[in-house]
Amino acid sequence: MKIFGREPVYLLALVSISLKLSAAYGLDVTDAQQGAIMAVLSLAVALATAVVLRTGAAAAAIVNLAQGFLALFLAFGLTMPAETQALWMAAVEGAVALFLRREVTAPVPALAIEQTSPVKAAGPSGV
Repeated sequence: MKIFGREPVYLLALVSISLKLSAAYGLDVTDAQQGAIMAVLSLAVALATAVVLRTGAAAAAIVNLAQGFLALFLAFGLTMPAETQALWMAAVEGAVALFLRREVTAPVPALAIEQTSPVKAAGPSGV
């Protein structure tokens, strides 16, 4: 997979180096904020990779990206109790499950019991 004709890893390295150099020469960004920025960018590349390669890992990548954004906001000073963070992540996971659930298939063949009902259908007499 290529972005702008380059491998994503090289672009991430360029952004990382640029961010560190900018911080060294006056950009007011802490080490924690730099780490959060790079984590979110890495997660965005992981999401793009999961979607492009169609590995079935898009749901996990979306949830991880949401967690990365939450960490980024917290690193830049957002004050949010742990309970509220958990509720936001539950909302994201619920939305992902709702929209991507139909697209997920198991990589193993279905069992015979999964293809038939263990409850016999009642005959015409109801017995």
